[in-house]
Parts: sequence; C-alpha cells; structure tokens
Amino acid sequence: MSRAPAIEAVDVRRSYDLGAEQVHALRGVSFTVSDGEYAAIIGPSGSGKSTLMHLLGCLDRPTSGTLRVDGRDVAALSDAELARLRNEAIGFVFQAFQLLSRSSALDNVALPLLYRGVPRAERRERAEAALRAVNLGHRLGHRPTQMSGGEQQRVAIARALVGEPRILLADEPTGNLDSRNGAEVMRILEELNAVSGVAVVLVTHDAEVAARARRQVRVRDGLVELDTAAANPAQEPVPDPARGGRVAAAGEERA
Repeated sequence: MSRAPAIEAVDVRRSYDLGAEQVHALRGVSFTVSDGEYAAIIGPSGSGKSTLMHLLGCLDRPTSGTLRVDGRDVAALSDAELARLRNEAIGFVFQAFQLLSRSSALDNVALPLLYRGVPRAERRERAEAALRAVNLGHRLGHRPTQMSGGEQQRVAIARALVGEPRILLADEPTGNLDSRNGAEVMRILEELNAVSGVAVVLVTHDAEVAARARRQVRVRDGLVELDTAAANPAQEPVPDPARGGRVAAAGEERA
C-alpha cells in the first residue's frame, strides 16, 4: 500500500470572528505535498499564506475542509495528539530563530528529543550529528548570543531536523539575514532536502528565495492563484533517505 502524502489539503477554509465581522483568511485551498518536494508559498501581505503555514504546522485547525498531515486528519486530533504530530513529523524554522539564549547550541538542538523522552546520551549524540550536518561542529558549546545570525539560523535548522521529521516548514528563513548568510542558509536547506528526502515548504516574500524552490504556490485573497506543480507535474526522483549526511561547506568540493 502506497504511503499517504506528507501534506494533503482539500478545500481547506479558515475563518475568524472579529467582533461582528467574520474574516475569511482561507477560502478553499487544495494542494498536495509529496515526500522530498521543495515548495515555496508566496503571496502579498494579507493573502492567507501565514494562516496556511499555521495550519500546515498543526498550530491551528481548519474551519472546514480536510487537512491531512503525515496521513492524519488534523481536525480529528486532540490537542495532545496535535502536539505529538508536530514533534514527530514536522520541523520548524522561524525568521527570528526562536532559540533559548542561555542554552548552548547543542542543548537547543537536543530540545525536541527531550520532549520525546529520548535518553540524554542519545540526545546529545544526535544533536551533535545534526550540528555537524550544518557545519557547526565547532560551535557545540556556544550560546546564540555568541553566534552570527547565519549561525543561529543554522542551529535552528539542525533543531528542526534532529528528530528526522517528514516535513520541514520554514517561515521567512532568510528574513533576518544579510544576502551572504541568506544564500548559505538556502544552500543548506536545499542540500538537506536532497540528502534526506524531507519535504521542505517555505513561506517567503522574497521572489529570489521563492525562485530557488522547485515548486511555487502563490496565494492571493485566501485562494491558490497559481501552483507550478500543475503546469509541471513531473518532478525529479526523490532519493532514498540517507539521514545524517554532512552538508558540504561553502567552497568545498562535492563528490
């Protein structure tokens, strides 16, 4: 039996009551994300893309329609089940990094494994491997305040991937970075996507960042205005997952 898509949205709608007014943030969104895809969600402010990202990250539920993440219907899950799904199937990368300022890079990355009940020795081993995978093996004991913005975002990527999620959601991952660090972060996301087969979905205002994705989903007024997957359904084959592969440093020769 074939595996369910990583994400499946069918006529997803989300409305909010603001006093006497009802705001329709999403008005019937449908699309599917398969394992190993690399997609960018783009659109102007107020288009509904942030609401969509919250739904995909199981931080909210649809008002109507069907949203399945890792094969599970989000609307049918309890709060505890949603939290478990987020921890096990989804990795998050935020614009503002969201790191614990007083904790080391190693402890920040190990945190999702702590919530899973993974033993301390295994947590530290896996966190170290994840940091080495983003070329931060020399920064294990450093706190975020001792790192550049680009390094902090790479710690955040390592934290998102340490639990080997099926889906990586990145919300404006280059928004707080200069062009050089932003390009490095994007290169790492792209290589990790190719190596591990994790499905990457990012939200961005940056047209250059969106253009690097193999698929663009443009949202406007709560609807999908354009999905390039519909025009180009054939994608490159997804490699078998090879978790733990180190990402080559900038300028380093690749095999």
